[in-house]
Amino acid sequence: MKLGEKGEELARKFLKKKGYKLIEQNYKTPLGEIDIIAKDKDTVVFIEVKARESLAYGLPFEAVNSAKRRKIANVALLYLKRFKEMPPCRFDVVSINHENDKPQFELIKDAFEV
Repeated sequence: MKLGEKGEELARKFLKKKGYKLIEQNYKTPLGEIDIIAKDKDTVVFIEVKARESLAYGLPFEAVNSAKRRKIANVALLYLKRFKEMPPCRFDVVSINHENDKPQFELIKDAFEV
């Protein structure tokens, strides 16, 4: 299993423990993909998962740069068009560091705004 797939699987389990209800995983559109779409109470949450085996290239969440945020936002807008009324929503990042064999999780709620 690739690191990205393993990271997303670990993130789903982590989020379920935090009370998130998973709606979609690997939601794909012609504009891009969102790793996980979930609900946190009444809020629709678009979640980007970043995993690293080493911190040599920085912390995992640092890879969610402005271009990546823009792409996620555009895909989220496509997803939200299915609703008659805009539900509350936000963008979270799950950052996973595998450096010491035991994954270290960091959940960044409201990681960015659109």
